[in-house]
Amino acid sequence: MKICEMFRSIQGEGVMIGTVTHFIRSAGCNLSCSWCDTAYSRTGGEEMSVEEITDRVKDDKNICVTGGEPMLQDDAYDLLNALISEGKKIVLETNGSVDISKVPAHRNLIISMDIKCPSSGMSDSMLISNLSYLKGTDQLKFIIADGSDLEYAASFIEAHDIGCSIIFSPLGGMDIEPLAEEVMERGLDVRVLPQLHKMIWGNKRGV
Repeated sequence: MKICEMFRSIQGEGVMIGTVTHFIRSAGCNLSCSWCDTAYSRTGGEEMSVEEITDRVKDDKNICVTGGEPMLQDDAYDLLNALISEGKKIVLETNGSVDISKVPAHRNLIISMDIKCPSSGMSDSMLISNLSYLKGTDQLKFIIADGSDLEYAASFIEAHDIGCSIIFSPLGGMDIEPLAEEVMERGLDVRVLPQLHKMIWGNKRGV
């Protein structure tokens, strides 16, 4: 598996927000979002075996497999199954454009899947069939940059049967008040979350 970086940090968003987590960031992505904050992960990386990766995280309970887009890699499933077998609590972050039908449906694995809004330039790349594979413990995430994104996200939620937690996060992860006020005004049944790691350390790599 080609790995861009591995590091310990605070989980910045979603179900495990605030927990100390070991991040496994894969290299390579099939999308090119206009506001991507990990563009460096699209290329390069170091080849590591599943055994090498799991050995690096053996002392950590919480693991986040992210990217790039981890599900583009052939041995991503082997890695997820290995982490499950070792009793890890895993968050898989995936961009919503790659089939997740074969991701293990295990109680210790949470899928955090994006739906890209228009400001990303990638909203036409979403694989809507993925919604049917999300469990009640998973999460669907929208990054909101402007009013058009908010309208798109609200319409998407109304048009689809979503059986998991829905997260709205402002672009940049920190200016959360305007988005929170809009969500309350509209009565949307979503969670409004910042990106906690950016509030702590700013927009730095490896946190």
